[in-house]
Order: sequence, then C-alpha cells, then structure tokens
Amino acid sequence: MKQACVTQELNQRMPIASFLDYLRSERNRSEHTVRNYEVALRSFQSFFMSLGEGLSWETVDSDVVREWVIHMMDEEDKKATTVNLSLSALRSFYHYLQLTGKVAKSPLSNVTGPKKPKQLPAFVREDDMERLLDECEYAPGFSGVRDHLILELLYSTGMRRAEILDLTDSDLRLAEGLVKVTGKRNKQRLIPISPTLSSHIADYLKAREENFPDGYVGTRFLIGDHGKDLRPDEIQKIVKENLSRVTNQERRSPHVLRHTFATAMLNNGADLQSIQRLMGHESLTTTQVYTHLSFEELKNTYKKSHPRSHTPVS
Repeated sequence: MKQACVTQELNQRMPIASFLDYLRSERNRSEHTVRNYEVALRSFQSFFMSLGEGLSWETVDSDVVREWVIHMMDEEDKKATTVNLSLSALRSFYHYLQLTGKVAKSPLSNVTGPKKPKQLPAFVREDDMERLLDECEYAPGFSGVRDHLILELLYSTGMRRAEILDLTDSDLRLAEGLVKVTGKRNKQRLIPISPTLSSHIADYLKAREENFPDGYVGTRFLIGDHGKDLRPDEIQKIVKENLSRVTNQERRSPHVLRHTFATAMLNNGADLQSIQRLMGHESLTTTQVYTHLSFEELKNTYKKSHPRSHTPVS
C-alpha cells in the first residue's frame, strides 16, 4: 500500500516537472515565476491527494478546485490576491495539459477567484490639515515656502502628483483665480483656486525669484533647492515628512491629499459630477468610491464646503 502511494505521488509530479521545463524553455519565464508556479501546483497536488479519493490531475473537477480555494482562505488564511495568483498558476498548468493532450477540459473553466476587498481611500482629518497648514513651522527661506505651497496646492485642488509637477508659470491664472491642469492623456481642465492659495503662490514666486536672482535651470513652476525641476521622489518625500508631523497613518503621500480633497468636497455638499470634473476622472464610477466612506465621521470633521476656501488671508 505504501509503495502504491509513493508511485502515485511520483506520477502526479511528472506533469509538473514537464510544465516547469516548458515555462523555462518555451515561455522564457524567470526562475522566480517558475518557483511560484511550482509552489502553487505542489500545494494543489497535496490538497487533492489528501482527500483520499484516488484523484489525479486528470480526474479533479471544479468542486475540488473550489474546495482548495476555501481551504487556502479559511485554514491557511491567505489573502484574495495570493489565492488568485495560485489559481492563475493552476489555469496555466491545465492549459498546458490541454495543449499536450493530457486532459480534454480544464476544471477551472467555471471557477472564479475571490474578489479583492476594496481599499477605501486614506485621507487626513480636517483638524490635522488645518494644524499642518496654519500652525506648523516650516524651514526658513525658499524651501520652506515651497514645501508649504505644495501641501496647500495638493489639498486645495486635488491634483495628482504628476500634474502638480508638470505645472508651468503660464498655467497659473491668479487674476482669474484659476489653474490650468494637464491630466492623463493630455486632457486639460481648469480648477478654481482660493484667495489664500493665490497668496501662497505669490509668496512662492517671490521667494523663488529672490533665491535664484540669476535664473534657474528648471522649466516648471515647482523647482528643487538647486534650481532644477522638482522630481517625483522629492515631492513624495516632502509630503510624507510633513504629514508625519500631524498623523501616524501608514499612507502619507500626494495621493492621500488628493483623497482628502475629494472626501472633503463630497461630504460637505459638492455633487459627484463636479468632483469628477475637478479631479479629472473619466468615469463617475471612479469618483463614487468616496461615497463608501463614513459620512457621519466626516460630518463631524469637515466644515461645510472645502475649509481652505474660507481661510482668511493673513
């Protein structure tokens, strides 16, 4: 009996080894990918052999696969992403078995993986943003003025990191209270800016001129300490370090301030279509993610409409 079990296991391993060789030689997959596929296939093999029904790669059906999914999620506590990667490896394996004539039909044809839980957008609370923008001190000189403006711009306009980095001086229409933004696929939109933000922009332009009286090599509105265009990693660092002063949340990025802008607007009376246009979303579905946030909590933390639009110029 023991010898029969060993023989059965060896027979089950043979198509896996052949498939892995196929991945390397024919599909040119990396060793990392091959190892991940092997782990997933060995896991499924161990599972269906443990059922004690004399199952093989040729005889397992969709019910066995679904049992394996449940086993991974309930007993092994694996996340949906990991489970779906394992199912992807198994689908590829059965596609190979079909190509080589080992099986006529894949048991995964009617199997769908678990949905990945939607991650609600992270945002910074109003009182924390007010404290950061109105009470915290910044570095003296040009860099401090610039860093403060970056936070104000992101929070008050909802721009993406790439959009704020691509701004040029000509995009700013301070007299009209507007900024022209070039978004994804070069689509342009106009975003209103408050008197407070206009004042901070003017302060930055003055500081930039004083700090670089002989000119600078950058071509964009925002530049680094050495006069070159600000890089994505630099603005990421500026935002992360400053948000760390007022919040301990894990996500502290320019995109978090974009979420903060959107949730503030939505939960204080703005309609979805207006937010969609301001943020440059192509689909209203993208904007609707913000409706899943707790309205009651936001009602207690945000004032009516966007708070920065009412902040008096000091």
